[in-house]
Amino acid sequence: MTLRILLVDDHATFRSGLRLAVQTQPDMTCVGEAGDGRTAIAEALRLRPDIVLLDIRMPKLDGLAAAEAILAVPGTGVRVVVLTTYDIDDYVYRALRAGASGFLLKSMPTAELVAALRVAARGDALIDPTVTRRLIERFTASLAPRPEPVGLDRLTAREREVLGRLAEGKANAEIAAALGVSEETVKTHVSRILSKLGLRDRVQAVVYAHVNGLA
Repeated sequence: MTLRILLVDDHATFRSGLRLAVQTQPDMTCVGEAGDGRTAIAEALRLRPDIVLLDIRMPKLDGLAAAEAILAVPGTGVRVVVLTTYDIDDYVYRALRAGASGFLLKSMPTAELVAALRVAARGDALIDPTVTRRLIERFTASLAPRPEPVGLDRLTAREREVLGRLAEGKANAEIAAALGVSEETVKTHVSRILSKLGLRDRVQAVVYAHVNGLA
């Protein structure tokens, strides 16, 4: 399967570098580009890429507003990864609230960024390691209503272990290898964790783990 990537950044030179990095991968292709938030929305809905790699600070409409608009459309299957120079608290909060599959900094090495796109395509959570626990604890308490009572006692010991490894940024395959189980078993554990804790997706699971001291 070839991952179809839409690149969104108002700096043409930076987009060119990203396009080159994507196009040299055997399992990726750049299906389009955009230089502002409004064009990003139109292209995402027209092209239906697998992933939109989206800068935050752009003309006409900022990337976070564009992400919110793209992810608000049901049934597209598009994943949004936010890419920015700034690890500002409110940016992280809004990106996660919008349902973005990740929040990455432009300082990330290109090889790691490309690898991160593959992780996002698998449905794994992506939060740049330099985005600290302070950001997560301060701004994610209201990500979603939590069922009462909330507590880790709902999880089995193995589910807690899986949740802890999710918080470390591990993908399903890495968790499976570490625990000596199949990747399908890990997926089942993740699904049960989300259901038991009333969480929307893996990103919220990572946040929950940080807030509750499992990271």
